[in-house]
Amino acid sequence: MPLPETDELAEVLLDLGVPHQDIDEPVRLSRRVTGDPGIRAFLEKAVAELVDGMGEVRGGADVPGLPGASGALARFFPLYVLVGSLPQARAHHRKLGVPEEVSRRTLADVGRAVALHRRWHGTGGILSARWLSLHLRGELYQLGRLQFQRSRIDRRTSDSIAAAGLAAGLDDPALSVHVPDFMGPLSPRACDRSLDLARDFFARHHPEEPSSVATCASWLLDPQLKRYLPGDSNIVRFQERFRLGEEPAEPEDLTPVRFVFGTTDVPLARLPRTTVLHRAVLDHLGDGGHWYVRTGWLSL
Repeated sequence: MPLPETDELAEVLLDLGVPHQDIDEPVRLSRRVTGDPGIRAFLEKAVAELVDGMGEVRGGADVPGLPGASGALARFFPLYVLVGSLPQARAHHRKLGVPEEVSRRTLADVGRAVALHRRWHGTGGILSARWLSLHLRGELYQLGRLQFQRSRIDRRTSDSIAAAGLAAGLDDPALSVHVPDFMGPLSPRACDRSLDLARDFFARHHPEEPSSVATCASWLLDPQLKRYLPGDSNIVRFQERFRLGEEPAEPEDLTPVRFVFGTTDVPLARLPRTTVLHRAVLDHLGDGGHWYVRTGWLSL
């Protein structure tokens, strides 16, 4: 059976950081999933595909929706796939000797994705299930304020790394840095601690993949933010850790809107302007500017 019984499922969802208001609905719906042979078989197949090649660096795996489903069942079905994968994920962590608190905080990103679904859509569900497959497959870990994904150096950064004289090159191991929501300020101290934790963690648990650089692809690295933010702001100081690659050809204007305001469905003129960052994002677009997702790297 890919899912625990209903009482146990509620406890599992709590352990995953799922908000209390979004526990009753998926627990109730789980009876329909486990009681329907066709749905149960589809779930078992989806779980098997997600955990196939556990621990390999593949950039995640597909987490399918349930064909023909609608409403809450459609929104929550990917959550059941992730929950069904938990035993294999935790066993993989134990095999590597991953500390329990790192495992717990990493897998709690599932709950963050449920909170984000409600923030963005106003309903229960799970956002970006494929992203969460990285956590369940042992490809990504939460280490302090930041998340680190086992990855490879790509063409966006390889030329810049070579120009700096580092030996690391295209397709060599690297750590991709991600900045999750709902984790407090992106302070220099918190980032320093995360990088220190990452150096030790991956040297200890993945010595076969020595990474000499960390990369980051984010709207937070767009240097245009320096026009609007104080020089000692956390975002500017985070930017200054990285050497940037080339500016991409196409802007992604709505990316900072989505992350800063939690929605792209509200007209820009109706969005709040209560913080410096709010005003920066909106004023830049209002003046005809564009925002870019920039890629950078730092030496570990």
